Amino acid sequence: MGYAEKRKDKYGEYYRGRFKKPDGRYGTVADTAGGTRRFDTKRAAVKAANDEEAKIRAKKWKDPAAGQTTFGEYASQWYAAQDLAASTMANYRRRLEQHLLPTFEDMALGDILPTTVDTWERAEREAGYEEGSIRSWRMLLHTILADAVTAGLIDHNPVTRKRNRGKRAGRSMNRAPEKVITNPLGALLIAERAALLSGRDDEFVMLTTKYWTGMRWGEITGLETQYARRNAIRVEWQLCEIDGGQLVRCPPKDDSYRDVDLPAFLSTLIADHISRTAPQPCGCHGQTYVFRGQGERARTVRKASIADVARQAGVSVGTVSNVLNHPDRVVETKRAAVEEAAASLGFRPGGGPVRGGHWRRSGFSAWVFTPAVSGWFPSKGELQPAHPVPLAAEPFPGRPLRGRGAQERATASWVPIARGLTPHGLKHSAKTLMAELRTPEVLSHERLGHEMGGIGAVYSHVTPAMRAELCEQLTALWTEAVDIRRSMSPGSPVAVLDGILRAKKKGDDPMIVSPDSPRGRVLPAHLRSREGQYVR
Repeated sequence: MGYAEKRKDKYGEYYRGRFKKPDGRYGTVADTAGGTRRFDTKRAAVKAANDEEAKIRAKKWKDPAAGQTTFGEYASQWYAAQDLAASTMANYRRRLEQHLLPTFEDMALGDILPTTVDTWERAEREAGYEEGSIRSWRMLLHTILADAVTAGLIDHNPVTRKRNRGKRAGRSMNRAPEKVITNPLGALLIAERAALLSGRDDEFVMLTTKYWTGMRWGEITGLETQYARRNAIRVEWQLCEIDGGQLVRCPPKDDSYRDVDLPAFLSTLIADHISRTAPQPCGCHGQTYVFRGQGERARTVRKASIADVARQAGVSVGTVSNVLNHPDRVVETKRAAVEEAAASLGFRPGGGPVRGGHWRRSGFSAWVFTPAVSGWFPSKGELQPAHPVPLAAEPFPGRPLRGRGAQERATASWVPIARGLTPHGLKHSAKTLMAELRTPEVLSHERLGHEMGGIGAVYSHVTPAMRAELCEQLTALWTEAVDIRRSMSPGSPVAVLDGILRAKKKGDDPMIVSPDSPRGRVLPAHLRSREGQYVR
């Protein structure tokens, strides 16, 4: 039973309600701000105290003080309790430090309202961030506050959106753009251009492997020679990029260990690549990788992390992030402490790993993949806007020019193949290609490293006949793409592709499937005509 306690202060006499909390201690009836609620009569105080105990018995009671926990305090506890993949933990930390803590760190959980979240989201959008990025940051905020609801710290999640009742277009609001994909010919031309941009054949083999296997970027860069076998690639590891460029060797996403069957042409291509390049163990992991970046380039070492600076300065990581990005939001004393800690630790934001020779996703996409896809180099700020890849027209498909005055010396440029395509878009392309080929879903999911759900996952199984048929279909599509490429020009400046084109000319290409295959026609009729799609 609750009871009333008579109190007196400078404002006069009043009663406060007292009740027993779940932990056995007595608490005081509080208002919405967490302060003591004052009652004019003893009867009203007792009733309020009994109401609180009734909520406790019904398991509906919330401690008002819990909502006063700051977002920064709870986010630190929440992050420490997570046990996820290294790449996911790095993404969460980056999103917290750069986009959530600068705004919400010092706010009490109970003070975060839907309008607060909407204002923050609008500010991020006005700052020029992409809708997809803002959506991912909001999803993380939703996850953290949903766990705070479960923990009893707040009553509801302010990030949850209300349904757009009565609006037909509600589901399409802020919809992400459709993923760009390409076909076998497009993948072949992109791989050829990438090799010309990098100045070596390695990127041709890497992108060809990525398209025809549907492997993830981390799985391709983390493919070790011991797992590149005669008829299949064993996906056992991947390289995850975290902390501004550090590459960590870790299991594949969602533990998607698998064997990816290789058609004969791809198996030969990879085996010849390994034989030609004779890869050696890298200096960062001590493993021998099939595909490497361009050289063992030394890069700045970041000797201290943002968390190290926060720990030494006695502040949160969000405060350090604000000092780096929005110093005007931080009081002078804290800003000075952070700057002193950063100087003593030798902290330099944006540092990368020591050595490695591995491609980074952003660097490869910006300077090899995107120019190969669109024909344009990206902007490097106001001093160097985006510009076409300068080319000498001969030999086909053009030779990239470098050095001073390259744009003035250029006599040609590339037309876009699949503008907007990303390296991950090749995985979408592989999935779409298998859908065109009517590949069984169980094999498609296994090949891409996805988990198939429903009754099909229980009763469907991959058979050798399924694997063989898919390899034959992929080989036929590869042969068709090579034929179309040869119709454009009988040779290529890329040595690997040039050998394939010239072997095809002689008729001794071991990668060709005979029309008299015991399986009969390996391609559906609707896939037979692709000529001219990329001939400009």
